[in-house]
Amino acid sequence: MSIVAEERILVVPTALFIELGYFQGFSRDVDRYWPCLLEGDHVTYRPRGEMEDDPSFKQLIPYVLFRWTAADGTTHLFEYLRGSGQGERRLHAKRSVGIGGHISSVDADAGDTHNAYLDGMARELAEEVKIGSGCVPRIVGLLNDDETPVGRVHLGVVHIADLAGPHVEPCEPDILDCRFSPVAEILPRLHQFESWSDIAVRALFS
Repeated sequence: MSIVAEERILVVPTALFIELGYFQGFSRDVDRYWPCLLEGDHVTYRPRGEMEDDPSFKQLIPYVLFRWTAADGTTHLFEYLRGSGQGERRLHAKRSVGIGGHISSVDADAGDTHNAYLDGMARELAEEVKIGSGCVPRIVGLLNDDETPVGRVHLGVVHIADLAGPHVEPCEPDILDCRFSPVAEILPRLHQFESWSDIAVRALFS
């Protein structure tokens, strides 16, 4: 059994997402979904290998965009290319503006899924990047893309982390070709990016 198959990850029933208010694309209505998604007995940790092909559950994924505003007021986002060693094989060779990953049972906090989520997000960020200045990611929306196989089993929780400077370095060798780019320069290239990045950038910055 592979490590991925053995890992147990936080999921919620897709039926709950539909009950709260189904959408395709991006929703800024954070209060409608958050914290309801993390409350109650519906939150479970299930084998990742099973969940990757089971659209009756949504894997909750923190998706953090790093934003830096230059002295001239130009907004920049951190972007990178996903290498073949990145966990989700269906996203390999795609560019991305999002850093994050699964909330694992190792993050579980008995009786407090909110802390587990925050701890899991912090763990994922620390594993993937080194941030040169302090930041507190804040939730700005949710992301759902049922038009792709990977999107059908995931629900993104989109955060923005504002940085004092363009100082983010990869900790993993498969986070490639990293840089901060002006949003105006990213927008014409969104066809190069994974669908979540495309949706998030268009919703938040176009």
